[in-house]
Amino acid sequence: QLQLVESGGGLVQPGGSLRLSCAASGSTFSITVMGWYRQAPEKERELVATITSGNTTTYADSAKGRFTISRDNAKNMVYLQMNSLKPEDTAVYHCHARRSGRYYDIPYWGQGTQVTVSS
Repeated sequence: QLQLVESGGGLVQPGGSLRLSCAASGSTFSITVMGWYRQAPEKERELVATITSGNTTTYADSAKGRFTISRDNAKNMVYLQMNSLKPEDTAVYHCHARRSGRYYDIPYWGQGTQVTVSS
């Protein structure tokens, strides 16, 4: 099993910044992709950003130019630096990871951390 624990959420004013962290523990071998998704009230969960073990990144259009995802493979950590935050960024942010091998491909989710952007 793989456990994912997020931290770093909170209340921030529009235009502010936050840095989210996600720590992976347990069966961390064969982690391939890690990333962040978010879910706003009454909306479906959506992709924010992902990063592979080789540091290839993808971003949602809403995150491009404002958010930066990074990863520390040695520490099994993934981070999301969020700048120029907007009220529409308000959501629960979930860490995501996949363990993949020749015969398996297993997704894991963290419990989430609340990000609220409001004046």
